[in-house]
Amino acid sequence: MFWEDRSILFTFVLVYISSQEAGLSEGHQNGQCADFNSTRWLYRQQRIKLQVQYLLLTRENQDCPQKFTQASLSQQSSHFNVSHPTKVIIHGYRVPGTKPSWVMELAQALLRAQNVNVLVVDWVYAASFAYNVVVENYKEVALQISVLINQLQNHGCKPESFHFLGISLGAHVAGFVGTLFEGKIGRITGLDPAGPMFKNADTYDRLDPSDAQFVDAIHTDSDYFGISIPVGHIDFFLNGGKDQNGCSRSRFSSMYGYVICDHMRALHVYVNALNSSCKLMGFPCSTYEDFLKGNCVDCEPFSGTCPVMGLSENSGITTSPLPKEQKLFLLTTSSPPFCAHHILLKLEVSDLEKSAEVEVTLMTGSQRTEQRLRLYVSHD
Repeated sequence: MFWEDRSILFTFVLVYISSQEAGLSEGHQNGQCADFNSTRWLYRQQRIKLQVQYLLLTRENQDCPQKFTQASLSQQSSHFNVSHPTKVIIHGYRVPGTKPSWVMELAQALLRAQNVNVLVVDWVYAASFAYNVVVENYKEVALQISVLINQLQNHGCKPESFHFLGISLGAHVAGFVGTLFEGKIGRITGLDPAGPMFKNADTYDRLDPSDAQFVDAIHTDSDYFGISIPVGHIDFFLNGGKDQNGCSRSRFSSMYGYVICDHMRALHVYVNALNSSCKLMGFPCSTYEDFLKGNCVDCEPFSGTCPVMGLSENSGITTSPLPKEQKLFLLTTSSPPFCAHHILLKLEVSDLEKSAEVEVTLMTGSQRTEQRLRLYVSHD
C-alpha cells in the first residue's frame, strides 16, 4: 500500500514541514488573543484526551481571535452574530502538533469576501499521532463539532447558514458532521480531501455529495496525499488534479516543495479565488486528456454557465437538480492569482503542397499585452 511503503518518509517530511510553520497571529501575544493548542514529541506516544477548541474571527476582531464556546453566546464581549452566516475551517493531519500557518490568511480572505462569523476548529491534540490513529479520531472530532452546531441552533442559527471548509483530512471531518446532520448543512468545501485510507471507504466514512446541500471540492494532489475520486456535487481538478505548475518533482529544491506543494496548492488557489478579480472556471469533461484535446469547450450541462471556484451560490450553477460527482477541469499558473486563459484555436486549411508556418497573435481585451504563437502546418 502506498501509505505503508512511504510511512517513514512521510513522518520525516511532516516533521520538517511543521518546523517551518509559524503560529497564528504571532503579533498578538499579549494574552488577549486566543491561539491554537500545540503538542510536543514527548507526548506523541500518549493518547491524550481528545481536546477540541474553537477560535472566532469576525470583521470586528479579524486580527485577534477569540476563544469560542457555547457560553460565549451569552457574553456581551463575544463578536459572534447569530444573524450572520458562519464559515467553519477545519485543518487536517498535524505532526508533531503545530499550528497551521495558513489559517489567518484563509479566515481573513473569507471576511473580506463576506460579513460572516469564522469559526476555526483546533483539533491539533487529536491530529498529531500516527496517521492511522488520527483517522480513528476524526469522527469523534466531528461529533464534538456537531454538539456545538446543535447549541448554536438553539440560539437561532440554521443548519443551512453553515459553510464548512475542510483541508485534507479536515474535509472528511466536515463530511461526517454533514452526515450527522443528514445533509442539512448548507455547504461543504473540500480542499484536496485526504486520499490515504479514504479512496475505497464507504460514503458514510468520507466526504460525498449527500453531506450538505452543496458540496464542492478542489483536487491538486490526487496521486499522493489527496483523493483521486470525485467527492462533491462538483469537483475541480486543477491541471488534471495531480502535478501543479511550480511544484517540481524533478529535483529536490526543498523537502517541502517535493512533498506538500501539490497538496497545499488547493488551499492557496482557493484563497486567491476569494481575493482575485479573475474567475477560476471549471469545464465539465470525462477525462483530463479529452479536456487538453479541446473536446470540452462549453458548459452545456450547466446551461452554458461554467461553475466558478469561490463563494458564489452553488458555484454559479443554476440548473436543477444539481449534478453529482461532476468532474471539472481547468489550467492554472504557477503563482498567484493562478488564473490562466483557456483558448481553443481551430485552424482549417485547404490541402497544401508543402508545409507552412502561421503566426497568431493573442491580445487581451485592453490590448496592452499580447502573446505570439507560431504554428507549423504540415502537408501530410
